[in-house]
Amino acid sequence: MPSGERALERALLSAIRAGDEDAWRAWYEATFEPLYAYVLWRSAGLRDVADDIAQETWLTAVRKLGDLDPDRASFLTWLRGIAANIARNHFRKERRTRPLGKMDIAAPAGDWERREEAESIAQALAELPPHYEAVLRAKYLDGESVAAIANARGETIKGVESLLTRARQALRQACHPGHAPQHESK
Repeated sequence: MPSGERALERALLSAIRAGDEDAWRAWYEATFEPLYAYVLWRSAGLRDVADDIAQETWLTAVRKLGDLDPDRASFLTWLRGIAANIARNHFRKERRTRPLGKMDIAAPAGDWERREEAESIAQALAELPPHYEAVLRAKYLDGESVAAIANARGETIKGVESLLTRARQALRQACHPGHAPQHESK
Protein backbone atom coordinates (compact mmCIF):
# COMPACT_ATOMS: atom_id res chain seq x y z
CA MET A 1 0.00 0.00 0.00
CA PRO A 2 1.43 3.42 -0.91
CA SER A 3 2.50 5.52 2.08
CA GLY A 4 -0.20 8.13 1.39
CA GLU A 5 -2.95 5.51 1.63
CA ARG A 6 -1.38 4.03 4.75
CA ALA A 7 -1.28 7.50 6.36
CA LEU A 8 -4.96 8.03 5.49
CA GLU A 9 -5.85 4.66 7.01
CA ARG A 10 -3.89 5.52 10.18
CA ALA A 11 -5.75 8.84 10.44
CA LEU A 12 -9.13 7.17 9.88
CA LEU A 13 -8.34 4.47 12.41
CA SER A 14 -7.34 7.08 14.97
CA ALA A 15 -10.59 8.97 14.36
CA ILE A 16 -12.65 5.78 14.61
CA ARG A 17 -10.98 4.79 17.87
CA ALA A 18 -11.77 8.29 19.17
CA GLY A 19 -15.47 7.68 18.40
CA ASP A 20 -15.82 9.63 15.14
CA GLU A 21 -18.93 8.16 13.48
CA ASP A 22 -18.23 9.93 10.16
CA ALA A 23 -14.80 8.29 9.96
CA TRP A 24 -16.32 4.88 10.66
CA ARG A 25 -19.00 5.47 8.02
CA ALA A 26 -16.38 6.54 5.46
CA TRP A 27 -14.30 3.44 6.16
CA TYR A 28 -17.35 1.17 6.00
CA GLU A 29 -18.53 2.68 2.71
CA ALA A 30 -15.05 2.41 1.17
CA THR A 31 -14.64 -1.25 2.08
CA PHE A 32 -18.14 -2.74 2.06
CA GLU A 33 -18.37 -3.61 -1.65
CA PRO A 34 -14.92 -5.19 -2.04
CA LEU A 35 -15.37 -7.08 1.24
CA TYR A 36 -18.80 -8.35 0.21
CA ALA A 37 -17.45 -9.43 -3.19
CA TYR A 38 -14.74 -11.40 -1.39
CA VAL A 39 -17.23 -12.99 1.02
CA LEU A 40 -19.59 -13.86 -1.83
CA TRP A 41 -16.68 -15.46 -3.68
CA ARG A 42 -15.67 -17.45 -0.58
CA SER A 43 -19.33 -18.50 -0.26
CA ALA A 44 -19.45 -19.65 -3.92
CA GLY A 45 -22.29 -17.26 -4.68
CA LEU A 46 -24.55 -18.36 -1.80
CA ARG A 47 -25.97 -14.95 -0.92
CA ASP A 48 -27.68 -16.05 2.30
CA VAL A 49 -24.40 -17.47 3.59
CA ALA A 50 -22.43 -14.46 2.33
CA ASP A 51 -24.84 -12.09 4.09
CA ASP A 52 -24.35 -13.93 7.39
CA ILE A 53 -20.56 -14.06 7.02
CA ALA A 54 -20.35 -10.38 6.05
CA GLN A 55 -22.47 -9.36 9.03
CA GLU A 56 -20.41 -11.47 11.42
CA THR A 57 -17.22 -10.03 9.90
CA TRP A 58 -18.31 -6.46 10.65
CA LEU A 59 -19.40 -7.37 14.18
CA THR A 60 -16.05 -9.05 14.79
CA ALA A 61 -14.20 -6.07 13.29
CA VAL A 62 -15.96 -3.68 15.67
CA ARG A 63 -15.00 -5.86 18.66
CA LYS A 64 -11.39 -6.35 17.50
CA LEU A 65 -10.64 -2.91 16.12
CA GLY A 66 -7.90 -2.53 18.70
CA ASP A 67 -6.05 -5.45 17.04
CA LEU A 68 -5.76 -3.67 13.69
CA ASP A 69 -2.25 -2.48 12.90
CA PRO A 70 -2.36 -0.36 9.71
CA ASP A 71 1.39 -0.80 9.31
CA ARG A 72 0.93 -4.56 8.86
CA ALA A 73 -2.15 -4.65 6.63
CA SER A 74 -4.79 -2.44 5.09
CA PHE A 75 -8.23 -2.34 6.65
CA LEU A 76 -9.65 -4.34 3.72
CA THR A 77 -6.92 -6.99 4.04
CA TRP A 78 -7.61 -7.22 7.76
CA LEU A 79 -11.37 -7.55 7.12
CA ARG A 80 -10.76 -10.24 4.51
CA GLY A 81 -8.70 -12.17 7.05
CA ILE A 82 -11.55 -12.02 9.55
CA ALA A 83 -14.04 -13.04 6.85
CA ALA A 84 -11.84 -15.95 5.73
CA ASN A 85 -11.72 -17.31 9.28
CA ILE A 86 -15.47 -16.93 9.72
CA ALA A 87 -16.16 -18.60 6.36
CA ARG A 88 -13.74 -21.43 7.12
CA ASN A 89 -15.40 -22.04 10.49
CA HIS A 90 -18.89 -21.82 8.97
CA PHE A 91 -18.21 -24.42 6.28
CA ARG A 92 -16.36 -26.75 8.64
CA LYS A 93 -19.34 -26.63 10.98
CA GLU A 94 -21.73 -27.21 8.08
CA ARG A 95 -19.75 -30.23 6.94
CA ARG A 96 -19.81 -31.72 10.45
CA THR A 97 -23.47 -31.06 11.19
CA ARG A 98 -25.19 -31.57 7.84
CA PRO A 99 -24.10 -33.66 4.89
CA LEU A 100 -24.24 -31.88 1.55
CA GLY A 101 -27.58 -32.17 -0.18
CA LYS A 102 -29.60 -32.26 3.05
CA MET A 103 -31.32 -28.91 2.74
CA ASP A 104 -33.51 -27.50 5.46
CA ILE A 105 -35.00 -24.77 3.28
CA ALA A 106 -37.56 -25.05 0.50
CA ALA A 107 -36.16 -24.70 -3.00
CA PRO A 108 -37.10 -25.87 -6.50
CA ALA A 109 -35.50 -29.18 -7.54
CA GLY A 110 -32.91 -27.57 -9.89
CA ASP A 111 -31.79 -25.24 -7.11
CA TRP A 112 -30.85 -28.20 -4.87
CA GLU A 113 -28.10 -29.29 -7.24
CA ARG A 114 -26.78 -25.75 -7.74
CA ARG A 115 -26.73 -25.09 -4.02
CA GLU A 116 -25.06 -28.41 -3.28
CA GLU A 117 -22.33 -27.65 -5.84
CA ALA A 118 -21.92 -24.11 -4.47
CA GLU A 119 -21.59 -25.45 -0.92
CA SER A 120 -19.02 -27.95 -2.13
CA ILE A 121 -16.99 -25.17 -3.77
CA ALA A 122 -17.28 -22.91 -0.71
CA GLN A 123 -16.17 -25.74 1.59
CA ALA A 124 -13.26 -26.51 -0.73
CA LEU A 125 -12.18 -22.84 -0.70
CA ALA A 126 -12.35 -22.87 3.09
CA GLU A 127 -10.02 -25.88 3.22
CA LEU A 128 -7.39 -24.61 0.77
CA PRO A 129 -4.02 -23.57 2.15
CA PRO A 130 -3.89 -19.77 2.48
CA HIS A 131 -1.32 -19.32 -0.33
CA TYR A 132 -3.59 -21.21 -2.76
CA GLU A 133 -6.64 -19.20 -1.73
CA ALA A 134 -4.69 -15.94 -2.02
CA VAL A 135 -3.45 -16.60 -5.54
CA LEU A 136 -6.89 -17.79 -6.73
CA ARG A 137 -8.48 -14.70 -5.16
CA ALA A 138 -5.98 -12.37 -6.81
CA LYS A 139 -6.54 -13.97 -10.22
CA TYR A 140 -10.28 -14.63 -10.23
CA LEU A 141 -11.82 -12.21 -7.75
CA ASP A 142 -9.48 -9.23 -7.98
CA GLY A 143 -8.87 -9.81 -11.70
CA GLU A 144 -5.10 -9.34 -11.44
CA SER A 145 -2.82 -10.49 -14.21
CA VAL A 146 -0.29 -13.24 -13.56
CA ALA A 147 2.46 -10.63 -13.95
CA ALA A 148 0.85 -8.37 -11.32
CA ILE A 149 0.45 -11.29 -8.92
CA ALA A 150 4.07 -12.29 -9.47
CA ASN A 151 5.24 -8.74 -8.82
CA ALA A 152 3.16 -8.42 -5.63
CA ARG A 153 4.39 -11.79 -4.33
CA GLY A 154 8.01 -11.25 -5.36
CA GLU A 155 7.91 -14.37 -7.53
CA THR A 156 8.48 -15.14 -11.19
CA ILE A 157 5.61 -15.32 -13.66
CA LYS A 158 6.38 -19.03 -14.19
CA GLY A 159 6.30 -19.55 -10.44
CA VAL A 160 2.86 -17.95 -10.16
CA GLU A 161 1.56 -19.89 -13.18
CA SER A 162 2.70 -23.09 -11.47
CA LEU A 163 1.13 -22.01 -8.17
CA LEU A 164 -2.16 -21.23 -9.93
CA THR A 165 -2.13 -24.65 -11.59
CA ARG A 166 -1.55 -26.40 -8.25
CA ALA A 167 -4.20 -24.23 -6.56
CA ARG A 168 -6.80 -25.04 -9.24
CA GLN A 169 -5.96 -28.75 -8.98
CA ALA A 170 -6.28 -28.62 -5.18
CA LEU A 171 -9.63 -26.84 -5.48
CA ARG A 172 -10.89 -29.42 -8.00
CA GLN A 173 -9.70 -32.28 -5.80
CA ALA A 174 -11.33 -30.74 -2.72
CA CYS A 175 -14.61 -30.28 -4.62
CA HIS A 176 -14.57 -33.80 -6.02
CA PRO A 177 -12.61 -36.06 -3.68
CA GLY A 178 -11.82 -39.46 -5.09
CA HIS A 179 -11.39 -38.21 -8.64
CA ALA A 180 -7.93 -38.46 -10.13
CA PRO A 181 -6.29 -35.05 -10.66
CA GLN A 182 -6.51 -33.83 -14.23
CA HIS A 183 -3.64 -32.10 -15.94
CA GLU A 184 -4.41 -28.72 -17.40
CA SER A 185 -3.46 -27.66 -20.85
CA LYS A 186 -2.20 -24.15 -21.38
